[in-house]
Amino acid sequence: MLSLFSDSSFITAISFFGFVGLLLYFGVAGRITSALDARADAIKTELEEARKLREEAQALLAQYQRKQRDAEEEAQEIVSQARHEAERLAAETKVKLDEQVARRTALAEQKIAMAESQAMKDVRDAATEVAIAAAAKVLAETSDDARQDALINDSLDQVRQRLV
Repeated sequence: MLSLFSDSSFITAISFFGFVGLLLYFGVAGRITSALDARADAIKTELEEARKLREEAQALLAQYQRKQRDAEEEAQEIVSQARHEAERLAAETKVKLDEQVARRTALAEQKIAMAESQAMKDVRDAATEVAIAAAAKVLAETSDDARQDALINDSLDQVRQRLV
């Protein structure tokens, strides 16, 4: 037994168990256990709080993602409506432009027809005046004054009747 006390490992073990015994006797172990339990409870509370914060963060993230999706859908709808409105306005503008071109073409054709009609009248009037002047000249050279006056008056009456 004496050899056991000379072994340093045995003495260390006895010292350790004695120390633990003293701790138990004076209640230090209870305080250590209660401190460890308090520390475990604090960690448990922190973990629970962290879990709640994480859940709140996930809920906020999901809410913002929904809002972002809704905003993107609304933006796409607005773009689609704007595109349809632009197409409708372009079609209306094309129709109005076609109508305006048709009106202006008809107006131009009317003006051309009126100008042609006026030109034809002017040509006829000029030809009539030339014919009258030529006839008067021929008659003046070939006949006497009384006969010339009667022929000129007759010719003038006939021309007036035809022009009217």
